[in-house]
Amino acid sequence: MTFECDLFVIGGGSGGVRAARMASNLGYKVYLAEGDRLGGTCVIRGCVPKKLMVFASNFKESLEEASLYGWDLNFNKFDWSLFKTNLDNELNRLENVYRGLILSSGVVLFDGWAKIKDPHTVLLDDGREVLAKHILIATGGIPIRPEISNASIGMVSDDVFQMERLPESILIVGGGYIASEFSGIFNGLGVDVTQSYRGDQILRGFDNEARTLVSETMVKKGVKLELNSNVLDIKKEGESVKVGMSDGSERLFDSLLFATGRSPNTQSLGLDNVEVNIGDRGNILVNEYSQTTVPSIFAIGDVTDRINLTPVAIREAVSFVETVFNANPTPVDHEVIPSAVFTQPELGSVGLSEEAAISLEPIRVYSSKFKPMKQSFIGVDEHVLMKLVVSERTDKVLGCHIVAPEAGEMIQLASIAIKMGATKRQFDQVCAVHPTMAEELVTMKAPTRRG
Repeated sequence: MTFECDLFVIGGGSGGVRAARMASNLGYKVYLAEGDRLGGTCVIRGCVPKKLMVFASNFKESLEEASLYGWDLNFNKFDWSLFKTNLDNELNRLENVYRGLILSSGVVLFDGWAKIKDPHTVLLDDGREVLAKHILIATGGIPIRPEISNASIGMVSDDVFQMERLPESILIVGGGYIASEFSGIFNGLGVDVTQSYRGDQILRGFDNEARTLVSETMVKKGVKLELNSNVLDIKKEGESVKVGMSDGSERLFDSLLFATGRSPNTQSLGLDNVEVNIGDRGNILVNEYSQTTVPSIFAIGDVTDRINLTPVAIREAVSFVETVFNANPTPVDHEVIPSAVFTQPELGSVGLSEEAAISLEPIRVYSSKFKPMKQSFIGVDEHVLMKLVVSERTDKVLGCHIVAPEAGEMIQLASIAIKMGATKRQFDQVCAVHPTMAEELVTMKAPTRRG
């Protein structure tokens, strides 16, 4: 069998682009197809534009704090149109960067959709067929709308960055990191925010003490957080959205955002043409080398629904190329992966939560909740949290959880020590940097509790 290319990548997001470039740089012939914008969810519809919105939304509070520190400031309300123009320009720039990276690596790029015809054949949307030795699926995920009548009235996260105007009020449905981050963003931009979540507490899966502090602080900052709450029906009423809630109330909102999860983007890939095993959520099932049940077909990133983070997809891409094209079988390492939730305040987390650790072995918990110097000076009632979860048997730090401004920056550094297997004694041996919030990570001598 004569192949036209060594690798055909379906999907031009962070993972797909990294795999394509690496394989091409090793001397292999690589094709890549993307029917939407290059850069994928993270660059175009997720991490990057969302973080820029977080920056924008933080300025209001920063300016208010500055006035309490003595600055004489005058500022007017947020100009969404100016921000959106700058955001569009930045995303266009980044997309062009991705295009340049792909082309300069010698990858053949197809601006169009592709699907699988058989284990070695990719069918492009212009009718062309390409015979590839290996196929890599890196199509990411797509936002989910709940199965409610008229759900199409509401936005999903992809739509937020396309808004022509900022709503005066918004109902955000969901309790995960996307919903909670957008609650903080819109609240910081001056929007009247209500967040409705069907569970007992937001940010399920994160450390309970940490997520409780996040939710309490969000409420203090003005978010109307309604737990154990469901949306039952939706309809348009003029320019507003009328929402029927599970408590029997009917309320009007200027806008409605569903942030109720994402699902693997596998619907139009032609997977029914090959014997690729699919999971309950439509995710592509793979082994530790990202290989599907069809030996020539691999999958990485959110489409596999393993750990849905952009840096994880990139690492999976590297492991795939090492395994398939560099004669170096490299299983994907999904252990001790740090993450940051850009809520307000931020939550940084790595390793085991207190609850998860207790279920495995006896532990000690070191937890410090306090007012940081910056806010304490001006009388702002806001707390931060520094927390270590430690094995009673080995003294190894099993988890670290931070709720504080710039928690994402702090957890990146803490995760290095925890990935290396640092013990609590080794943390204690580190000299503190004073005055900082993070110094608490190396000054907590007595456990707060045991479990």
